[in-house]
Amino acid sequence: MTGAEALVESLYRHGVKVVFAYPGGASMPMHQALTRYRDTIRTILPRHEQGGIFAAEGYARVTGEPGVVMATSGPGALNLVTGLADAKMDSLPIVAITGQVPTGVIGTDAFQETPMVEVSRSVTKHHYLVQSARDIPRIVKEAFHIARTGRPGPVLIDVPKDIQNTVLRDPDFDPPMNLPGYHLPPAPSPARLQEVVEAIKASSRPIIYCGGGVIASAAAEEMREFANKTGIPVAMTLQGLGSVPNDHYLSLGMLGMHGTVYSNYAINEADLLLACGVRFDDRVTGKLSEFAKHGQIVHIDIDASEINKNKVAHIPVHSDVKEALAALTPLVEKGDWRDWHRQIDTWRASDPMSYPDRDDAILPQYVIDQFSKLTQGEFLMSTGVGQHQMWAAQWTCFKHPRSWVTSGGLGSMGFGLPAAMGMQAAFPDKLVVDIDGDGSFVMNIQELATVHCEKLPVKMVVLNNQHLGMVVQWEDRFFAGNRAHTYLGPIDHPEATGKGAGELPEVTYPDLVTVARGFGVAARQVRHKADLIDALKEMIAHPGPYVLDVLVPYQEHVLPMIPAGMTVKEIIKK
Repeated sequence: MTGAEALVESLYRHGVKVVFAYPGGASMPMHQALTRYRDTIRTILPRHEQGGIFAAEGYARVTGEPGVVMATSGPGALNLVTGLADAKMDSLPIVAITGQVPTGVIGTDAFQETPMVEVSRSVTKHHYLVQSARDIPRIVKEAFHIARTGRPGPVLIDVPKDIQNTVLRDPDFDPPMNLPGYHLPPAPSPARLQEVVEAIKASSRPIIYCGGGVIASAAAEEMREFANKTGIPVAMTLQGLGSVPNDHYLSLGMLGMHGTVYSNYAINEADLLLACGVRFDDRVTGKLSEFAKHGQIVHIDIDASEINKNKVAHIPVHSDVKEALAALTPLVEKGDWRDWHRQIDTWRASDPMSYPDRDDAILPQYVIDQFSKLTQGEFLMSTGVGQHQMWAAQWTCFKHPRSWVTSGGLGSMGFGLPAAMGMQAAFPDKLVVDIDGDGSFVMNIQELATVHCEKLPVKMVVLNNQHLGMVVQWEDRFFAGNRAHTYLGPIDHPEATGKGAGELPEVTYPDLVTVARGFGVAARQVRHKADLIDALKEMIAHPGPYVLDVLVPYQEHVLPMIPAGMTVKEIIKK
């Protein structure tokens, strides 16, 4: 078989069921090989390589298995770079395969040549330039091992075209791996776990700070059991949502810049912070020196480089969080946290999550709230990046892990629709919804062609305010409302300079309903609150992909909000 066929056979042997792949000259042999595996590997053609890798990320998040994406050399490969960086920031297992110019012309500025290993070195967990076709099975084996073990992340395999065409005789598909220096952390030591147990016993105001590592390590069940047994409240990061059901008494929802007031108060007053699978991101901590400064910090993380990176851990536990929680739970007992619970209940009562009850406009919070109630947590949700992302995080009642996929660390606009494609490909029979903003949605709107042509019944709710809403919010809060290129309509409209009347425009730009229908996707625009519930039901019931364009006021802000670099003392509530 050829090197390209050996590569695809290796993918098959590693259980790959879906590949998101856009062909080109340098990757044609691999695509030809994929056609011979149509019965076992589904190849989905995105309409842009960035859409392909975002789809692979969505697939990886909801399945826990590596998402696979393929592109040609040069511009095709470069279009994967944002997704590689996104997957590295959010710890998603991705295997990205790129075609490369033949080995004999590498370094000569050949047609569509880019040095992908050098370009992606800092945004991948590991990377390969294949130099012998006989190495392909070993490299694929190593790539999957690296992508999914330890802290998950993206691995790049760059395959020159002549290597793809090289004929192999009797390739070994289970060769020994050669990974010097790559070691997984050991199980947590009993002595270190006992330190954690003693810290919990000595605490009167403990709190669990639960991050995306809990989802990545498939530790949601262990987290729920640990929280239930100890009675310790849980505050989740953006990527940790779904670890504990939102409607659970111990859940404080999301913490951080746009988290609940009571979760941020609780973190501020806690005397013990149990940080599980987190990286003390600036959107959570605000001013680092003031974050969780009143007590001890226990930091459990599989990545040793995260421990003590931003905050000093008094009790560091370098371990897989699933293993650590499974080992800790039998050792702990329910504490007497009645006073602590009463204090948190007081904060909940005085500063609950709420939004105005308006009949003259459809508020974005209302849209998310109603969708969540209609579906009762039985959905898979992706988002773009911006205000809509934060409203979705605040107002969706998550019940299950791996039901929430969003670009957190990198904040990549255009993520929502292609990520939803990958989620739907993984689970064809589940309800998959992309909650998006008009600015983010348009960035990868070409993927409407993919959901139509590939028969992926993704539902898309676009909270359309005709602006780059989150930047507008910062303009309003910190720049006296001066509009600096945040209006998405024609430049001769008064809104372009912040002089609009503030009412919903008669004509929206672009006309998303017409655009969607041009791609063969059903669509509807909603302007009035009275029509929303019926429109949501229509969208949910529709058998194919559907765009619901909901007009919302651009003056609405995501609250609460802790300004960047500030503390809970400066939290903005209204």
